[in-house]
Amino acid sequence: MTAEELAMLDIAEIANLLVERTEKRRQATLAALDPKRRAQFGQYFTPAQVSDFIASLARFPVSGSVRILDPGAGAGSLSAALVARLIKERPDLSVTLVVCEIDEIVHPALDETLRDCREQAGSVGVEIETVLQTGNFIDWAAGGSLLDTTPEPFDLVITNPPYKKLSRASRERNIVEFHACGVSNLYAAFLAMSVNLLKPNGHLVAITPRSFANGPYFRPFRQFFLEKMHLDRLHVFESRSTVFGDSDVLQENIVFSASRQSRQDRAPITISISAGYHDTPRTRTAPHREVVQPDDPEQFIHISGADDDRELAEIHSRLPAQLPELGLRVATGRVVDFRAKEHLRQDPGADTVPLIYPLHMRDGRVTWPVPGARKPNAIVSNETTVKQFFPSGNYVIVKRMSSKEERRRIVAAVFEVETFPNANIGFENHVNVFHTNGQGLSIEVARGLGLWLNSTVLDRIIRRFNGHTQINATDLRNLRYPSLAELMAMGTVLGASPWPDQDKLDDLVTQHVVACQTKRGDNATA
Repeated sequence: MTAEELAMLDIAEIANLLVERTEKRRQATLAALDPKRRAQFGQYFTPAQVSDFIASLARFPVSGSVRILDPGAGAGSLSAALVARLIKERPDLSVTLVVCEIDEIVHPALDETLRDCREQAGSVGVEIETVLQTGNFIDWAAGGSLLDTTPEPFDLVITNPPYKKLSRASRERNIVEFHACGVSNLYAAFLAMSVNLLKPNGHLVAITPRSFANGPYFRPFRQFFLEKMHLDRLHVFESRSTVFGDSDVLQENIVFSASRQSRQDRAPITISISAGYHDTPRTRTAPHREVVQPDDPEQFIHISGADDDRELAEIHSRLPAQLPELGLRVATGRVVDFRAKEHLRQDPGADTVPLIYPLHMRDGRVTWPVPGARKPNAIVSNETTVKQFFPSGNYVIVKRMSSKEERRRIVAAVFEVETFPNANIGFENHVNVFHTNGQGLSIEVARGLGLWLNSTVLDRIIRRFNGHTQINATDLRNLRYPSLAELMAMGTVLGASPWPDQDKLDDLVTQHVVACQTKRGDNATA
């Protein structure tokens, strides 16, 4: 082994030692923190292997100096992984590292990590200045008090921001809305303020829940972020428990990098997907317009990691209709049970109407009542409640929340009027309801729509932009659908027969929908 190889080995050992020590601090800090306190701050500490992957995506300046920001630093895992990479790859850079952490209990471990970063980098000639900001990141990023100024811009932001819902009245939400955009979660607030702190062409690398990719709550954030940033890389960890397994997180997580630049230059995006950080990812390059469709007002972010998934995008684009063109609408169930407690009944009576919860959805159809169910089966019909009901008719309902055990992201069931002779029906707020101007659907359309919504091909389509267990009415409105003729054809074939198993259902959808869309695409090409 040459002297140069020995020197490189020494540098690698120093870098690895820094990461190993920081991982031990992370584990010790995590074990010492009260779970309630972690929930208060929205803390989810980044494991070493994930930190290494995130740091590998960071882009450094060609020469000179680099200003780096790590907001919500925790024990410093991301900073340590990034410094370890700088030690091995870019010892020529002069580094300023600013970390922000509000929790004073974590500060000793973070201080120790920063000292370790300076010492290990200094031992190989890398010049690093570290700064610890101990207050609220949102306040600091906004310039703090009237006497303060906004921090100097950064070349690079690397972050695992805190994850916590923000109430409408929260101070952080109001500050971010004033300086950037509306946000509903603290992680989006951190990202928005971080974008504001980037230099032109600056780079951001983050790990967050995938939930910002779709849904109405994150629409203002998506519009703000995609206006100012270009997505360079998207990586999805499909397993909801692997990445933050020691923190009890059940979210699909996404790692992404993005550059601060205008919409004018939209280069292709690299997409990769793996179950966890030990698995070899499926990787491909996609046109920007495939990931963020230019004419989509919702600005959903579509993510598919395999070349075969391009076919899904094509199938979806060839579907002939959206809901208004079908004369259909979708709305959230109107009965909010905790607000209607005095009117709820465990069993139906002469003065009640059916109240349909997700628990009544079984094998593609609504089964009601369910004796001994943990939820009520009925709601009293009176002047107070009647405005919350739908009139007698055929409807299709979709669970708003799917459990992690369920195979499909969308779980739908058909409410068939002939089974329920009541004049009205109550749909509880945990289901979305397909209807026609507040009225029911024809039975053939309802059954066909139920088949389509429960199909594997639609499940694969919606997973391209939906990374969590919630299905909003907005998600359903944003989809394209088969034609009325195709829905009616499937519904007619099904008839009153028992609901088919998944393989038979998918065969029926392929025969009546997917094959037709492929033919339509071939004709368009010709």
